[in-house]
Amino acid sequence: MFSLDLSNNQLTGLIPAWIGERMRSLLILSVKNNKFSGPIPLQICSLSDLHILDLSENNLSGSIPSCVGNLEGFKVELTDDEARQYQGSLTVEAKGTMLTYSNTLYLVNSIDLSSNSLSGEIPVEIASLYKLGTLNLSRNHLTGNIPTNMGKLGWIETLDLSINQLSSPIPPSITTLDFLTHLNLSYNDLSGRIPTSTQFQTNDDPTIFQGNDALCGPPLRKCFKDGTTTSDNGTDDEGETDDEDKLEKIWFFAVVGLGYFVGFWVFFGTLVIKKRWRIAYFRFIEACILVFDEWTWSFRHKTLGYLTCRRNT
Repeated sequence: MFSLDLSNNQLTGLIPAWIGERMRSLLILSVKNNKFSGPIPLQICSLSDLHILDLSENNLSGSIPSCVGNLEGFKVELTDDEARQYQGSLTVEAKGTMLTYSNTLYLVNSIDLSSNSLSGEIPVEIASLYKLGTLNLSRNHLTGNIPTNMGKLGWIETLDLSINQLSSPIPPSITTLDFLTHLNLSYNDLSGRIPTSTQFQTNDDPTIFQGNDALCGPPLRKCFKDGTTTSDNGTDDEGETDDEDKLEKIWFFAVVGLGYFVGFWVFFGTLVIKKRWRIAYFRFIEACILVFDEWTWSFRHKTLGYLTCRRNT
């Protein structure tokens, strides 16, 4: 037997350890959408020819065994004889959607452990499976860092680590994954700058990184040297806004002060230097005072005359 598909049933209990002990030639193992519980049996790591492993949508717990690095089937290409052993079709989650493979099933290299209750860290040994095309560990309780050697997954097209509790910065090695077309790191506790690369810059979908409040950089909010960031709507956080307001006030008072200083000395400096202008200026001021006095005198007498007239009538 080269394929074992027990998906979409109501099977319970532990995943049988004898699968790894007695079915060493398995190429496909799928127990998706059942009610299996308990840890992933270590005997699964003995399936050295495995190319598709789907344990998703169960109640599996415990950590991902580090012996996944022994799954040699994810490190080599199939021979023609092995490719002919693939029969039928299989629906797997890849590139963010459900895809059904039949004639090209032998080309699929997938590990899907999503929608379980797995905990602990992602084993670094998983990065040695460099022929892996799809790795889906989403919707678990994984913690710790994303392995820094993830860049070794040179053939990977789909990497979904969303809805876990992964922390620390995104390792820069992910930017070297040339075939990566679907990435989802949303809803974790990742922090720091999003690594800069041509691939990340051309993909401006913020949903890839959303739900990581401490992440910054395109396509999310800006990063600043002092650790402050802009808010999701593009405006600056309070610290950055205060700095900008202070700078604007400094420039405002500097420009106003300079303008006052220049205007004062242009006008009064001219009066000091030019005697004729000084005399003309004071005569103008005197004339303005006289006109103002005459106007106020006339206005006062007219007002008194009006009030007297009103009183007599």
